[in-house]
Amino acid sequence: MSEKYATISDMSLSASTVKKPHSIPRKGGVDASIRQLIEKSDPGKVFTPADFLQLGSRAAVDQALSRLARSGALRRLRRGFYDKPREHATFGRLLPDTTSIAQAVAEKLQLRIQPSGAYAANLLGLSEQVPLKLTFLTDGPSRTVTVGRQTVMLKHTTPKNMATAGRISGLLIQALRHMKQAQMDVKAIAKLHQTLSDTDKNILRQDAHLAPAWIGKIMQELSSAARIE
Repeated sequence: MSEKYATISDMSLSASTVKKPHSIPRKGGVDASIRQLIEKSDPGKVFTPADFLQLGSRAAVDQALSRLARSGALRRLRRGFYDKPREHATFGRLLPDTTSIAQAVAEKLQLRIQPSGAYAANLLGLSEQVPLKLTFLTDGPSRTVTVGRQTVMLKHTTPKNMATAGRISGLLIQALRHMKQAQMDVKAIAKLHQTLSDTDKNILRQDAHLAPAWIGKIMQELSSAARIE
């Protein structure tokens, strides 16, 4: 499948993934080390202080991020969120990458999240609608987080709905729930066949029993054409 979903599949996060601080370098070293990591990152990447705690104390990291924001190396989106700005020749600085925002929110709040609704359908190419408010299911509390001009809505859901979080099957289940059964015609199924890789389709085969019956049937249909790996 495309790289667009590859980043989404990394959103299944827990407290165990939070970076632990190691040896604490001198203040100037924290700035330089963070700057090096930023320079290696893709434009549009969103950061929180937790991304750099292996480089220094929280106070030292916060101060370094503030200095880097003043220098223009970073853009402060709101308290605790920064991005490496994307530049466009005509439009100037662009909004931060939406997927990167969601990943940063999940890391900061130590949550597992799963794209849902119109956003899930858009990621799979089933809809051209790009919602202004990105909706994610989570096993944590419901809340709304605004970063820059992007709003991420987290909706608490049941463990059953999170069983496939961070997997292509979770994305497909939520996308099809949004699209409704009547809209999943031959053309839509063909689009998914084109979008999904054999690896994706084999994962759908494994997880079909976790989906509602009509969605599970589509997952089985999609996986039937895949080479078993």
